[in-house]
Amino acid sequence: MQRTYLAFQHNCRLSTLRVAVTAVKTVASLEETNRSLFKRAKDDDHVVITDSTIFHPQGGGQPSDVGDMTSELGARFDVQMVRMSTVAPGEVLHFGRFADASCVFQPGENVTQSIDAEKRLLYSRYHTAGHVLGAAVRHLVEKEVENFDETKASHLPDSASCEFQGLIDAKWKDLIQQRVDEYIQKDMAVEIDWWDEDDFKANGMERLIPDRTALGMAEGEKFRVVKIVGAETYPCGGTHVQSTRQCGKTMVKKISRAKGMSKVGYFLH
Repeated sequence: MQRTYLAFQHNCRLSTLRVAVTAVKTVASLEETNRSLFKRAKDDDHVVITDSTIFHPQGGGQPSDVGDMTSELGARFDVQMVRMSTVAPGEVLHFGRFADASCVFQPGENVTQSIDAEKRLLYSRYHTAGHVLGAAVRHLVEKEVENFDETKASHLPDSASCEFQGLIDAKWKDLIQQRVDEYIQKDMAVEIDWWDEDDFKANGMERLIPDRTALGMAEGEKFRVVKIVGAETYPCGGTHVQSTRQCGKTMVKKISRAKGMSKVGYFLH
């Protein structure tokens, strides 16, 4: 199968996009690993696959976009969850339900995708704020905490947090908040760039080189990186606001520690 072109990675300000349908499947017909991605699905729900998408699939700590697709013939598909296929690298699965089960898309048909722009903005604010928090923690404690490293993050509004290797004492909370406030107030630009392995090495970031094979990427294809200008650069496929100030007030919650790891929670006002 051909990989889905991730239009949102090139222009995350798009809220609608005209695309071509490549396949329509019932959830019941999917491979078991793909069926398990959408636990709320009923067997008569569907998956729509398109050649391009503006829907961000759940991943990288960011929730999936929701919205709908409509055809000129009047068919409407409500997109409830978007995930990357577990069996076809790079293929995006749009899970949901047709408004009228007797009126469904056909392969080759052109449809218009529309995302819930309000949710997209919220998720983008949370994602950028998570990178701001990660940069603040790294710059403050990297040389103070044994075996420090950034590991993973969740940018879900109800449970947003960044996780780190190493034990970060609670005494750092106020200093982290001050540094986050500083980055937000500075209105740092958030820029998208595309790097290869040599670019990561040239910037001293070998530790962050993504796994090309796991991502289904061809040799020579470049990785997407997000730069918070003046703070940090991260390999990232998610959506973001255009500057740190657009994150809004970002509040650092408690620092929890267990088994050599630390988790720093946050939320947005």
